[in-house]
Amino acid sequence: MPQTGHPDIPTPRDAAREGTSAEGHEHADASGADRAGASRLEGIPAAPGAAVGPVARMSAPPTLPNTRPSSAGAATEADRARDALERVAAQFDARAEGLGEEAAAVLGALALMARDPELARRTAERTEAGDPAAWAVHTACGAYQELLLAAGGYLAERAADLADIRDRAVAHLLDLPMPGLPDPGRPHVLVADDLAPADTVQLDTDQVLAIVTRHGGPTSHTVILARSLGIPAVVGCEGADGLTDGTPVAVDGDTGRIDVEPDEERSASVLVRARRRRELLADSAGPGRTADGAPVALLLNVGEGDPDEAGAHDSEGVGLLRTEFLFLDRAEPPTVAEQTAAYARLFRAFDGRTVTVRTLDAGSDKPLAFAGTGPEDNPALGRRGFRTARVHPELLTDQLAAIRAAADGSGARVRVMAPMVSTPAEAAEFVALAREAGITEAGVMIEVPGAALLADRLLPRVDFVSLGTNDLAQYTMAADRTLGTLPDLLDPWQPALLELVGTVGGAGERSGRAVGVCGEAAADPLLAVVLVGLGATSLSMAAPALPAVRHALAHHTKQECRHLAGLALAAATAAEAREAVRAAASPDVADL
Repeated sequence: MPQTGHPDIPTPRDAAREGTSAEGHEHADASGADRAGASRLEGIPAAPGAAVGPVARMSAPPTLPNTRPSSAGAATEADRARDALERVAAQFDARAEGLGEEAAAVLGALALMARDPELARRTAERTEAGDPAAWAVHTACGAYQELLLAAGGYLAERAADLADIRDRAVAHLLDLPMPGLPDPGRPHVLVADDLAPADTVQLDTDQVLAIVTRHGGPTSHTVILARSLGIPAVVGCEGADGLTDGTPVAVDGDTGRIDVEPDEERSASVLVRARRRRELLADSAGPGRTADGAPVALLLNVGEGDPDEAGAHDSEGVGLLRTEFLFLDRAEPPTVAEQTAAYARLFRAFDGRTVTVRTLDAGSDKPLAFAGTGPEDNPALGRRGFRTARVHPELLTDQLAAIRAAADGSGARVRVMAPMVSTPAEAAEFVALAREAGITEAGVMIEVPGAALLADRLLPRVDFVSLGTNDLAQYTMAADRTLGTLPDLLDPWQPALLELVGTVGGAGERSGRAVGVCGEAAADPLLAVVLVGLGATSLSMAAPALPAVRHALAHHTKQECRHLAGLALAAATAAEAREAVRAAASPDVADL
């Protein structure tokens, strides 16, 4: 571990704390919200900021009538079911137009899922058994969901998306209102049992002040999208089902606290602090620096979407280029030429900046039709990421060749890294393959505790490493991040996770290697300061998080970052770590 036991650094906090109708945060001891008669709910803090507003509940999904109509015949019902699924897919395609790259990619994946031949086959089986179209779709989707949930990992994550597709198709077939977002005609706090990514991407940020869900975890696609939109969110809130339309609430996405019918003092405090937050971040621009000038590169997480749009953001480059969009939902792998063209366009958009390409992160939990890995009872622990190359080495060598070809003449500083590397030997193997392809900078992702624990032996064999905190949390805490059933264990403030980050950060300092963080933890401005204190030299995140993280770094020296990291490591729980750091941080950052 890097040494964090620095002398105490005085960081007094202001008593007054301010925020916006959609941003900021507040503690109970700073308001009258805990007076007799007030009620409070607790959930998992998922997206930072706070809001005050009336509840508007998500409409309930359509339900099948108790009386089943007679089938019009297997062929007719199959056609109706197929048409309904296609209409759902077309709606997703239409909504994707004009959206940002991350949102468009999510909707594009949903459209492909609605058109999945396997889903069509299962639905046709039900119509042949005599089910009317709506019942056939409902049953087929339910059976398919069970398989996805049993598979775990990426597939389990798509099971929730399948439920959304099912509900929309059933609504079409029964001529019922489409499940979807409420429209009360005023700004509101959106409350739901859960929220599908397809709904999240179309949220009106002028109307939706915050999100509260009964289910879900802090690393779900929905939460990631909420953060990218700048909407505060609390998930895993058991009492959310008791919130009724029109009830005023104050939602704190930093602490997970929800005050029901807050008093005027509490409400006013949240609103004032959010305005102050906007003012603080208005001038945030330029490269990342600590208060004493130590550089911390602020980078983007990028996937499918418009490269020019991504390149227009005020970032120092790309810390994570996800390449799976080129491979998933295809019958054959993309050719080297196809890959080269896709990479080249993005590299050109980042002329003069760094682009870090993650090689294919697929395998048993992101199955490829053209690259089977065999049956596995525990897909999250199977052949995924770099391990896929054990059975299909040509996928990796072709990809490295395409990256090398695309980098020529692009003007970008192109680096590659392999996901799911577990040992120093695997790290050395990947670097050798990259060098053979002509790529000069090669690193690996640290997502497995074994790799973190041997960081001192691993880092000298690579040019850099990047910590994927979402998967590292999953494997450290033995909690499947895609199911959302144990969200507290996946909190990136968990001291055990931070211990591993510090182990890697210390090894980076001793070896002179760069250590990045590209998980969602990097998007939390308060946690970003801790990560730098643990040895991170770059942070990669969604574009909307850049100003707040840049601001947080600029208000702490490197020594103060280390002191705050020490406080987090000394805590017994994630909540205690978060509060200890907030209490000692610069007031201009603790109030973000």
